[in-house]
Amino acid sequence: MLTNKLPENCKATVFSLQIKTKNPTSSDLPSINNDQNLFNCSLYSNFLSLSLLHHCCIILVAETRHANKLIQRCVSAAPAANTTHSTVTSVTSKPKSKWRPLPLDTVELEKLASRKLRINAKETMKIAEKLYTRGWGPSGVLLISYPRTETNIFPANLPLAPLVEQQAQSPEWGTFAQRVLDQPGGPNPRQGKNSDQAHPPIHPTKYTNTLQGNEARVYEFIVRHFLACVSQDALGHETVVEIEIAREKFSTSGLMIIARNYLDVYPYERWSTKLLPVYEQGSQFQPSAIEMVDGQTSPPQLLTEADLISLMEKHGIGTDATHAEHIETIKSRMYVGLTADQRFLPGELGMGLVEGYNSMGYEMSKPNLRAELEADLKLVSEGRKDKRSVLQHHIQKYKAVFIESVRKAKKLDEALSPYLGAALELPDAEQLDMEVPLPVRKCPNCGRDMVLKKKREGNRLKFKFRRGSVPPMMPLEFVGCIGGCDETLREVLDLKYLGGGGRGGEGRTSSDVIVCNCGQDALLLTVRKDGLNQGRQFYKCNSGACNFFLWADQPNQQGAPPQSRGPPLSAHRSPQAPRASLGFGNTSGGGRGHTVCNCNDNAVTRTVQKDGPNKGRMFHTCGKPRDQQCGFFQWADENVPPPGKAHTRAPAARKPRTCGICHMPGHTRVTCPQR
Repeated sequence: MLTNKLPENCKATVFSLQIKTKNPTSSDLPSINNDQNLFNCSLYSNFLSLSLLHHCCIILVAETRHANKLIQRCVSAAPAANTTHSTVTSVTSKPKSKWRPLPLDTVELEKLASRKLRINAKETMKIAEKLYTRGWGPSGVLLISYPRTETNIFPANLPLAPLVEQQAQSPEWGTFAQRVLDQPGGPNPRQGKNSDQAHPPIHPTKYTNTLQGNEARVYEFIVRHFLACVSQDALGHETVVEIEIAREKFSTSGLMIIARNYLDVYPYERWSTKLLPVYEQGSQFQPSAIEMVDGQTSPPQLLTEADLISLMEKHGIGTDATHAEHIETIKSRMYVGLTADQRFLPGELGMGLVEGYNSMGYEMSKPNLRAELEADLKLVSEGRKDKRSVLQHHIQKYKAVFIESVRKAKKLDEALSPYLGAALELPDAEQLDMEVPLPVRKCPNCGRDMVLKKKREGNRLKFKFRRGSVPPMMPLEFVGCIGGCDETLREVLDLKYLGGGGRGGEGRTSSDVIVCNCGQDALLLTVRKDGLNQGRQFYKCNSGACNFFLWADQPNQQGAPPQSRGPPLSAHRSPQAPRASLGFGNTSGGGRGHTVCNCNDNAVTRTVQKDGPNKGRMFHTCGKPRDQQCGFFQWADENVPPPGKAHTRAPAARKPRTCGICHMPGHTRVTCPQR
């Protein structure tokens, strides 16, 4: 250090020259092991600071880009500065402004509340929604506007003066509110560039002074931000002084605040005055002291919640309404933790997942995949993209990534093992089949695809029966196979299997389609009511628009495919009653070729009008009013026999059930006396 000592009570002007003495290289990287990850690695750069002091008030900072060549020059200039006069080469004065804040949107509310009030985003939004939804007083007027908005532009048709006038009664900011009303032009908001075309920026709608705790702090912040936004910018005057000594240039600046304006009501921002003595261009002065100080750069700090929200917004992750929830999710899953000063510290699980996903090659830890989806959803909301095509595109994209991730799942184990220990190796027989299942049919309730999923232990399920619903020797809790190998379970539940064609029927393949009188796919149901047909399956109209009914175990009729079979019975007729026609309608004698229904009346011919594969197709049905129809149905273009050759047959006799052990009727294997 080279210096002329100053009196202890003297606050001297300091002219500082900063010189880097070492540029970091790859050899400067710290070693990485299990306890030190890249998240904690930073490069440090050393520098020298040459400080020149004058009088008792100013700090002058020298700027240079030629660090390597200046070390020697600075060392030689230091003693010269103690004996050489400094020359003022330039004095510049100009007006300076500090802009008032933009109107408040949701993202800014979350960030500023986190930075200025130390309230996290989730708690902030919870309080803001409470201030919005509960209202105040008998009139039920809300305290603030809707808090979930992307708008930072006040609409022209929103009167701001009455909102400011309400706040004039406050003992804390009422005087400033009156100043805003009295200023030329009245409230004059600084406008942003974003609008969601739905809600205005967040602003107070009514004055109150009875809130407590964080509710009062959030409400006060919203009010002060609103008043600052509609007031005026802070004004100041800046002076920049440049000097030269020993062929080196130094500069400093000073600020004098002329009008604080919005800063009077907005304590969350500061604009410090830094006064300079009067310098004239060409004048000289003797430096009071000069010193050279070693220094070192510092690594970036860990992210705060406000920093993270800013980065999420920048990279298109989430929306103003979901940022807080996403942050809570990564905290609850232990991906990150919080330091004492509320900064995010990556956890072992979080670091392992990021490294594992990156090693797969898809970089799923990066925001690209999610950001593309968010951007497309916004375009859908604006009507610029079709939602079906967007949905299909992203389902395929995510599906491809998922399948590849499952295939490379071992990389996750490898990345997590340094933090959580080695993964346990499972035998191949216990590995889950991770193949994406294919849909087998549509759900009759919601219409979505239904898939078959395989359990780790196979087809065994645990059943809990109601007391009295099973034979006494059957336990109320039973673990058994539903695949057909457990005879006891088959007997008790009377299970039917698609391949077996139960009750003597031939069975139906997956290509069989049963259609009702409406020409639509029929709904397959099972009889639950106690009686002779309990457990038997049948088809009925999916929408209930017609009286179609067909037992599922009826054999194919005279070789006709299921598409051509009409309902043999009305839903109001007994299943055991004789039927006039089971497949083809009766035709009248004499070769006229008329089709008759189950009522022995001439059937009528109609055309399918509903959209679908059968639209425009003609069919025969009962000609009576809908509530009196017999349920007869027959396609007009399929399997019509020659006139006069009607086909009738009685229903086949049902074979009684027999025991699976002794093969005698009257009981099942569960109650068999030979068991």
